[in-house]
Amino acid sequence: MSNYSTEVSFAGIRFKNPITTASGTFGSGMEYGEFFDIDALGAVTTKGVSAVPWEGNPTPRVAEVPGGMLNAIGLQNPGVDVFIKRDLAFLKEHDTGIIVNVCGHTLEEYLEVVEKLADQPVDMLEINISCPNVKNGALAFGTDPDMVFKVTDAIKKKAAQPVVMKLSPNVTSISEIAKAAESAGADGISLINTITGMKIDVERQSFVLANKTGGMSGAAIHPVAVRMVYEAAHAVDIPIIGMGGVMSATDAIELMLAGATMVAVGCATFTKPDIALDILGGIEDYMERHQIGDIKDIIGAVKE
Repeated sequence: MSNYSTEVSFAGIRFKNPITTASGTFGSGMEYGEFFDIDALGAVTTKGVSAVPWEGNPTPRVAEVPGGMLNAIGLQNPGVDVFIKRDLAFLKEHDTGIIVNVCGHTLEEYLEVVEKLADQPVDMLEINISCPNVKNGALAFGTDPDMVFKVTDAIKKKAAQPVVMKLSPNVTSISEIAKAAESAGADGISLINTITGMKIDVERQSFVLANKTGGMSGAAIHPVAVRMVYEAAHAVDIPIIGMGGVMSATDAIELMLAGATMVAVGCATFTKPDIALDILGGIEDYMERHQIGDIKDIIGAVKE
């Protein structure tokens, strides 16, 4: 088969292919641009951007665990003003979609970033209401349906771009959280964020991370991501960016079959900086082998 389309539409925005990066694993693309042409990506999803610079958590804040890693970076970033001047200036020179991840300790902080990005060349906003290693703010926002509704509603009233709410797996019912975001007007959702974990050094009898807990990512969480994307896709009618342990094209296709329109590649890039291109190539091979002319045909196509 010589002709097939990998283009997807998400919240009315067209992307050349469904592959983006997971926030916090790719910066804003400058470093990875030294390894491959980021124009090949459907979109770059940036590291979290806050109203003012955040120093993040004390070190050590990264630890390897079986099947993945723990991180407690704490959303360290230079703030929205530096982001616009430096990172966004870089990204707008590239032929790839731009999804900006927004973080905050309070609703007012989220809104400040959203308002500053309103007149910027940004395709979508991904609102991080689910970071497990920030001591106040995001985690509480993302685990309470009423708070999810309140934050989503307020941001939608100020945002100039489509709003994608990033959901936490650290909840009893992902469907309930997804419905709260949809009912407040979210244009899409992304999931899953990392799973809260802990590692103890048994010889030193002390915590490995200074923060004690961190967010677990990597291959081990992928089955959880597939299950939650599937449940969310059956609970809401808005599109989904699926993520969590995507290490191969098979993983990405699995999330799309479960209901994701786009797929974010995260800590796999730490093992191979250009792995997103391998994943995209694998998706194209899959389409050719299965004679799939349009990638949209596999979204939510798992046989019941």
